[in-house]
This record gives sequence, structure tokens and C-alpha cells, in this order.
Amino acid sequence: MTPEEFGSALIDDDDRAAASLLTTAAGGSLDAVVVLGSGLADVTEGWTTAHGELATGALSELAGVLAPTADGHADSWEILDVNGRRVLVTHGRTHLYEGVDRRAVTALVRVAAAAGARRAVLTNANGCLRDWALGDVVTITDYLNLTGCSPFDGTVFLDPRGVWDRELAAATGAVTQREGTYAQVRGPEYQSVAESRLLAASGADVVGMSTVHEALMASALGMRVAGLSVVSDLSFATEAVGSDTVLAAAAASRDALRAAIEAALVSE
Repeated sequence: MTPEEFGSALIDDDDRAAASLLTTAAGGSLDAVVVLGSGLADVTEGWTTAHGELATGALSELAGVLAPTADGHADSWEILDVNGRRVLVTHGRTHLYEGVDRRAVTALVRVAAAAGARRAVLTNANGCLRDWALGDVVTITDYLNLTGCSPFDGTVFLDPRGVWDRELAAATGAVTQREGTYAQVRGPEYQSVAESRLLAASGADVVGMSTVHEALMASALGMRVAGLSVVSDLSFATEAVGSDTVLAAAAASRDALRAAIEAALVSE
């Protein structure tokens, strides 16, 4: 099939029903979606005063969308008016390691696309394979899909070179401390030291368990995609990183991450 046919092949009745709920709540079509990753659900706190809040709800109330089960992910969404643009913000996501159908992993971006969104800002927490600092925010410029599967079936021959929008990456890169390649593995276990060495040697800068399938789906649906990843674990550290350290890293990243999200949303 041609890229012009991707939308009709990938979006289903559940996606359209959920999109209708959102556009009714928002008072019109969406312009963008922001997916917040592990420990990052509160990064938009304060936006409701700076940007008008149009609606809120539970992700699990949207047809085809599951309630997130991972720690640091909430079953909620809100729609904000950001500089005159209707932006869907989700405070969690579903992961492959939760044992779900692949369609559930990309449901949020499909629903957003069906609701009119033409821009997606995808965030996550990562394990860092470089000598970077906890709390650094990384602009994703390329990816390795090491999950063993694709979000697509059939003849969706997507050219992956255009997945990460270059203009949006330039806008976020002016704010973030780093940029680089993100590798997605299935999880839920973390990678071994040997696997970390292999990933680093393969060109990955950071690694995690989300985002790539969503980015591929969003790109196939004609959306401009920005990726932002927070260094929350140092993969070659001699001591295991606990949840307190991950939360501290998320807190340290908050200002830069918030600024980078806003840059991606307002960039032309």
C-alpha cells in the first residue's frame, strides 16, 4: 500500500470512537499529543494556569486504550490550550512487556491522529549507555527497534529515516542537554552488562522499553514526531539504581523537559 493509504488501513472503529469523545470534549480537532513516560506524569503541572484546561478524563475510558499498569504511569489524560493549539496530554502509556496486543501499545497515537493531531511529542525515561548525568534530557534523533516485532502487519513499507522530525529535533535540541540514538527493548527485565556493552557498541546512547512503536505509528499516520528521553539510570553503574534515584532524576529534568516539550509544540 502507499503512504496515502496507511491511515485507512491502520485506524479502526475504536480509534474513531475514542477520537470523537476527545474532539467533543475539546470543542474541536486536536493539534498535538504529548505522551508522558515513567515518573514524568507531573511535568505539565502548572500548565493549567499558564494554558487553559479544556477537558480531563481516564485513558481507560477511551475505546481501545488500556489503563497503564507500570509504576509511574497514571490512567489519565487532559486537553490543554497551548498557544491556541488543542493538545492532548497523557499521563501514562501501555508497554509491550505488559503482555498486551501490539495494537494497545500504539492506541494513543492512533486515537490522537484520528482526532486530528498532526504532531506527537513522545517522552520516556532511559538507561544511559554514555558518560552522561542523571536528569539529562536527550533529544532522540534515531532509534534501534530491538523488540523483535513491528507495530505493523502487512505492506506498511514505512521509510524510517523520516520518523523523527528534523525541525522539531532542532527546536528541542536547543533546550536539551543531549541528543542521540534511543534503543527500545521489550523488557520488563533490564539489560545485562554484556547487553549494555553490545548496545553501546551498536551506536545506542540510551535504552528503554517504549516509544519506538508509537513513533513509527505516528509517522505512518502523517504526524511530525519529537522524542525526548530522560536519563534515569546509568547502565554501567556499579550499584543498582532504585526507584528513589529514578524519581530524583525525573525531578531534576523537569524544567528542561517542560521547555523542550513546549518548544516542540510551538515550533513551526
